[in-house]
Amino acid sequence: MPGVLSYNSVIDAIIRSNEGVRLAEEVYMDMIRNGVSPNVFTFNILIRGFCGVKELGKGLGLFEEMRKNGCLPNVVTYNTLIDGYCKLRKVDEAFKVFKTMGEAGVEANVITYNVVLNGLGKEGRMKETGEVLDEMKSKRIVPDEVTYNTLVNGYCKEGNFHQAIVLYNEMTGNGLSPNVITYTSLINSMCKARNLHKAMELLDQMRVRQLLPNARTYTTLIVGFCQQGFMDEAYKLFDEMKSKKIWPSLVTYNALIHGHTVNGDMEDALEVFEVTRLSGSEPDVVSYSTMITGYIRNQELDKALEIKRKMVEESVLPDAVTYSSIIKGLCDQRKLTEACWYFEEMLRLGLPPDECTYTALINAYCVEGDTKNALALHDEMLKKGLLPDVVTYSVLINGLSKQARTRDAKQVLFKLYYDNALPDDVTYNSLIENCDNMELKSVVALIKGFCMKGLMNEADKVFDKMVEKEQAPNEAVYNVLIHGHCKDGNLKKSFNLYKKMLNHGFVPHSATIIALIKELIRGEMVAESSEVIENVLRSSKITDAEVAKALVEINHKQGNMDEVFKILSEMAKDGLLPNSGRTAYAQ
Repeated sequence: MPGVLSYNSVIDAIIRSNEGVRLAEEVYMDMIRNGVSPNVFTFNILIRGFCGVKELGKGLGLFEEMRKNGCLPNVVTYNTLIDGYCKLRKVDEAFKVFKTMGEAGVEANVITYNVVLNGLGKEGRMKETGEVLDEMKSKRIVPDEVTYNTLVNGYCKEGNFHQAIVLYNEMTGNGLSPNVITYTSLINSMCKARNLHKAMELLDQMRVRQLLPNARTYTTLIVGFCQQGFMDEAYKLFDEMKSKKIWPSLVTYNALIHGHTVNGDMEDALEVFEVTRLSGSEPDVVSYSTMITGYIRNQELDKALEIKRKMVEESVLPDAVTYSSIIKGLCDQRKLTEACWYFEEMLRLGLPPDECTYTALINAYCVEGDTKNALALHDEMLKKGLLPDVVTYSVLINGLSKQARTRDAKQVLFKLYYDNALPDDVTYNSLIENCDNMELKSVVALIKGFCMKGLMNEADKVFDKMVEKEQAPNEAVYNVLIHGHCKDGNLKKSFNLYKKMLNHGFVPHSATIIALIKELIRGEMVAESSEVIENVLRSSKITDAEVAKALVEINHKQGNMDEVFKILSEMAKDGLLPNSGRTAYAQ
C-alpha cells in the first residue's frame, strides 16, 4: 500500500500539472479511505492548489481540518493562505491571518512579509508597506530582492518616484539586483517625471548588470522621448529594439505617431501610420485620434475629418478624444453649427464630453455673442460633475464682460467659491470692475469665504484687484484678511496688513487685535507684538481702562505675555478696546 510520501508526490504532481484540484482531492480522499494519515505537507499541497484556483474557502476548510486532526500548520501553510487572500484583494483578511501566526507560535519569514507587501502594493496602500518593512527589520528579517522589487514597483505605480529611487539605491547598496520589471518601472517613472537623462542612466545600469531590456522597456523609453518631441533619440531606441529581434507593438507605433504630431510633422506621422499596417498591427482608436488631434493642431481640419471618415470605414469606433479634437477644430474655425452637430452625435453615442470639449464650445458661443448658451453649457458641466478650470472661467467671464453682462460675470465668479470649483489663476477683473458700494459687500463675503476655507492666495487676489481698480478696501476687508492670514500662519503678511490698515485710518476690531497679538507672541515676533500692544493702549478708552492698561504695561515689561493676552481679552469683553472705524492714525 502506498505511504504518505507517495500520496504527497502524486497530489503535488497533479496540482503542478494543472490537471485540476478535483483530481487531487479524489486522491486525497482515497488516501483517507486507505487509512493513510495526511501530514502537514499533504495539507500544504492541497491548500496551495485550492488557493491557486481562487477557491480560498476550500483551502480554509482544509486549514481547519488539519488543526482538528492535530496536524500543526507551519509557516508555509500561513504564507499560502495569506497569499490566497491577497490575490483575492482581501488584504485586511490576510493581515488577520498574519497576526494569528504569532499567537500560534509560528514565526513569519521573509516570504511572509513579501506576500503581505505585495498585497498592500497592489492595493496602493504604500504607506502601510513602510510600517511592515520597519517591523520586518526590527525582527532582523533581512529584505531580499523580492522585497525591494515589490516595494520599488509599488512606489513607481503610486507616482512616488523619490521613494522608489531611495529604495532602489538602498537595494543596490546592499548588493541586491533589481529585475527587468523593476528597472522598467523606474524608467517609466523617470519618463513621467520628464527626466529622460535619468531614464537612460537606468537603461545603462541594466546593461551593466547584463539584464536584457524587453519590449516594454524599449517602448516605455520611446514613449518618453516622443512625448517631448525628441524623435532622433526615439528612433535610435526603435532601431536598437528591432536589431535585437524585439518587435515593436502598436503602442510603440502610436508613440512615434504622437511624437511627430507634437513636432507638427504630419507627413512623418502619416508615414508611420501607414507603416503600422505593414508591420501587421492595425491602427486602433488611439492611432486615429492622435492623427486627428495632430491635424487639428496644424489647423488642417479637412484632413482631420478625412481621417475620421476612414476610421469609421475601417470599423474603428471613435472615442471621446476623437470627438473633442474635432469639436475644438470646428470651434477654432468658427464653425459652431457643425461643432454642435458633432457634440450631439457624441452624446447620442454615450461618449462623455470632458472639460476641454465644454470649454471649446463655451468659447465658441462667447465669440458669437451667445452668452445664454455659454452659461447653459457651464451649468451642464457642473451638473455632470465636471469642474471648469481656469481656461473655462476666463473664457466665460471675458465673454460675459464683452457683452456688458457684468452681473452674470460676477455670479459666475461667486459660483467658483460656492461650488468649490476654484481654479488657481482666475482673474477678478470682471467682478471688481463695475462694483458699486452695495456689491462691495458681496466682495467682502467672497474674501471671507476664501479665508474660512484657507484659500488665502485667492483672498489676496480679490484684495489686490480692489486696490488696482481703485475700489478702496474698507475696515471689514482688512479685519477678515488679518484673521485669515493669522489662521494660515502667515504672520508677516498679517502684521503688514495691520500697519496698512492703520495708515489708511482704520482701527482693527478688538477680535482682530486679540488674534494678531496671540499669534505674534506664539510666533516669537516680540517687536511686532509690542508695537501692536502699544498702539492698542494709546487708543483705549482712558477713563474706563486705566487699571487694565496699567496691568498690561506691567506684565508686558516683565515678559508675562500670557497675562497680557488674558487682560486684553477681558478688556475686549468689557468693550474697553477700540472698535472698527476711523481713527487719528490716518496718515
